Amino acid sequence: MKTVIAQAGAVKTAEQPKPRVAPNFVLIQTVFSAISPGTEMSMVKRAGDRPVQLGYSASGIVLETGEGVAHVRPGQKVACYGAPFVHHAETLAVPKHLVAPVPDGVTFEEASLAGLGAIAIHALRQADLHFGESVIVVGLGILGQIIAQVAHAASCHVIGHDLLPSRCELLRRAGISRVYDTAEEMERHLSEHTRGEGADAVILCAGGHAPELINASLRRLRDRGKIVVVGDLKMEFERELMFAKEAQILISRAGGPGRYDRDYEVDGFDYPVGYVRWTEGRNVEEYLRLLAEKKLRVRELISEVVDVENAADAYRLYTSAPERTVGVLLRYAGRPA
Repeated sequence: MKTVIAQAGAVKTAEQPKPRVAPNFVLIQTVFSAISPGTEMSMVKRAGDRPVQLGYSASGIVLETGEGVAHVRPGQKVACYGAPFVHHAETLAVPKHLVAPVPDGVTFEEASLAGLGAIAIHALRQADLHFGESVIVVGLGILGQIIAQVAHAASCHVIGHDLLPSRCELLRRAGISRVYDTAEEMERHLSEHTRGEGADAVILCAGGHAPELINASLRRLRDRGKIVVVGDLKMEFERELMFAKEAQILISRAGGPGRYDRDYEVDGFDYPVGYVRWTEGRNVEEYLRLLAEKKLRVRELISEVVDVENAADAYRLYTSAPERTVGVLLRYAGRPA
């Protein structure tokens, strides 16, 4: 079967054996998989001679279920999330807790973004925002766009910021009006949007080495506010800015509790809901519910759909045309008509 790898700094399509189903696993025929640009472009740059699989978010059709799987059945439309089980490949063997049925009315394309949706939802849970509180989302790539929309659906006051006007306009079309393409313009309106107190939280979806970005975010916070770092951002900031407000700087790790826990992901042991309300699997389900209830608009975030055979072209879009490239999907030959 075809799969997408990074090797020696380049993206390639390779052949690998088709996986087999195992207890607590689901075998899936992939229809679409979504590129996560922040994570995957970084992996491509760092890739050496040893091949590295790319991707972690997809949708498809159940081919077979292993012993212990009861929530999905062969022939059912599903979304799935989580490397190394989910990657850009024609067939996937995925642990049951990382597979969710797709509700009626949700397309394969929308469902393929489920991994990004779970990450967005977990980032908001880390911010611990409540109804009516304010959040600044910095970096309006596909992850920032979804975070802003979910926060808006939860009746938070959302302020968006990105240096690309096209991405700001994309968020405005989703119904969020307080969006700015310069820091100066956002600063002029911040006091009005937050009653002079500062934002309850800032969620940083940018990457790189940018200490002033965290420092500026600390200045924009209210007393005891929170910064949640989602992007691959180097953690440097002025202690006095943090100390003055007793602010918190938090990391959002992937899609939620259960990630990287073998007992949960591979062996199929779930966390009791009374102790862990929102696992990565439940966050995937919540993303799909928001789509089904039309509280998220992600179709406009899909800039291009590229056949998996041309995967290298898909990744080049993020460097050749960043102003018009937000979400890119890979399409597989076995997709339904």
